[in-house]
Amino acid sequence: MDLTAILSWIRNKFTILTWIHRYSKQEFIADTKAGLTIGVIVIPQVMAYAVIAGLSPIYGLYGSLIPLLIYPLFGTSRHLSLGIVATDMIIIASGAGMIAEPGTGEYVSVVLLLTMFVGLVHIALSLLRMGFLVNLLSKPVIFGFTAAAPLIIVFSQLGNILGVDLERSQYIGIIAMQIIEKIEMVNFTALGIGLIGFMILYLLKKWNPLFPRALVLLVAGGVMVWWLNLQEYGIEVIGVIPSGLPSFELPGFTLDNLRRLIPTITTLVLVQLMTVISLGKTYANKYKYPINPNREFFAIGAANFIGSFFQSPPISGSFSRTVVSEQAGTRTTLSNVICAIVVCLTLLFLTPLFYYIPLAGLSAIIILAALSLINLEELKYFFRTKPQDGYIAIFTFLSVLLIGIQEGILMGIGASLFLVLYRSSRPNLAVLGHVQGSRTYRDVTRNPQASPIEEVLILRFDASINFNNAEFIKDFIIHKSEERNKKIRAVIVDAKSINDLDTTAIEALRSVMETLQNWDIEFHFAGMKTPVQKLLMRSGLARSLGGNHFHESTHLAVKYLLEKWDQQEKDSHSPELVDLFEEPHRLKDYMNDVSE
Repeated sequence: MDLTAILSWIRNKFTILTWIHRYSKQEFIADTKAGLTIGVIVIPQVMAYAVIAGLSPIYGLYGSLIPLLIYPLFGTSRHLSLGIVATDMIIIASGAGMIAEPGTGEYVSVVLLLTMFVGLVHIALSLLRMGFLVNLLSKPVIFGFTAAAPLIIVFSQLGNILGVDLERSQYIGIIAMQIIEKIEMVNFTALGIGLIGFMILYLLKKWNPLFPRALVLLVAGGVMVWWLNLQEYGIEVIGVIPSGLPSFELPGFTLDNLRRLIPTITTLVLVQLMTVISLGKTYANKYKYPINPNREFFAIGAANFIGSFFQSPPISGSFSRTVVSEQAGTRTTLSNVICAIVVCLTLLFLTPLFYYIPLAGLSAIIILAALSLINLEELKYFFRTKPQDGYIAIFTFLSVLLIGIQEGILMGIGASLFLVLYRSSRPNLAVLGHVQGSRTYRDVTRNPQASPIEEVLILRFDASINFNNAEFIKDFIIHKSEERNKKIRAVIVDAKSINDLDTTAIEALRSVMETLQNWDIEFHFAGMKTPVQKLLMRSGLARSLGGNHFHESTHLAVKYLLEKWDQQEKDSHSPELVDLFEEPHRLKDYMNDVSE
């Protein structure tokens, strides 16, 4: 292998090397601007999100450091902005919270173990080319989760807003009961800070300043707590945050913790896959560049896996930050590196400034950010377009709220798969008729111009045939044949839409063939794809039927049968009496009809 081939192989493995050699000064300026913009936004945001997961705010900054340096090495999306996100944090809180008490060292160890194995699963899925798994999370399931998660996040932050201690729970009913029980203990100073925070964020949104609204609120809140000495009134603050970069540590590992984390790992991986691919494809299509899903899985996996050794919670693509990054002019994934540098400088020099930031202010940021995730227009779209998807969304929403986050998402996936199986078990089945003046056949119930062919029953199945619909289709063929048993001589299956058969389907077709043979009805296929026909040949069913029972089109099948029956009728008369009988005219009439 020569040097050129070696360099090409290295560039293929490390995405950043495929474009860095042609990286321009204009792109560097654009990426620097976008990275600085996201860096300023990300600091207050990820600190708030870490609180959702039951972690110290410092872990939000740790999650925006090493992983953002790893992803650009392998990722193929040029616009994806990474870091910890609110929906992931609520999944983490519900899963890790069942193993350890939030805020403790053991809890942190469990979260880092979760990060490591989320990364390993991503890498394994990438190496096994399992990108299709993202399809398990349908849009209704994602909507149900993203509509329920904000409510759980909001209720989880009410303790900080009200200034009362509440036990963490993923069930809003339990949190509501605690609030009712402790309503007399409300700290009105904390409540005032929260309400003022909402007002500041709302007014700044109307004003739409160039600087981040959340940063303004945190600075104002910290100054107010320090100046008025509000800690004496029971206001909780972030407190001491250690300066410096995260140290290298091996996540604490026990088989019992890993076993108990499996549902959380599964849920988190599926949600992250869906987020990363949907975001990546959106901007890849917009800016006309290729994206490799399996490489994206590897990049996210590597970022999480390596990040776990530097105290990073699980990270993923952020919808809001990706939008802001794109609007700020990002050109490549180097903007993530610039953002990480901003976070690095913050960790080295600015953490003492966070001491007086009130938790009530952080909670105000979290609550408004969470509520912005709810999009009722999407639910209206589901019901307007496909009501079943709307019901799946509501079912997932209620399951997440009432049963649990992981369980709710898995139940939503189960309901979606059940609906798919139900639909495929009851495919659209049609009796076809001939459209006069053409060689076209259409559903007689939907096309008034389509007329049945005398003595021929033509059927179409708008699905492949497999174990879950084989009996349904078999019963349909036999039922329709029985209805016209005295009037038809052949059944033609228009097989153009049949893409596959399994052994259950083949046996069902064999049973149909035998039943029709007992009724002296021929069984034919038209337009069958070659791979499907080969399946019938390997099973022996094609041999039992005979090669003349397979036709390239429905028109040719009908023409073959009518010509055959005309010839049989001619042959049935003795030569001396032929002139006394009318010439058979089935084929002649049909061909005249076709050519009109």
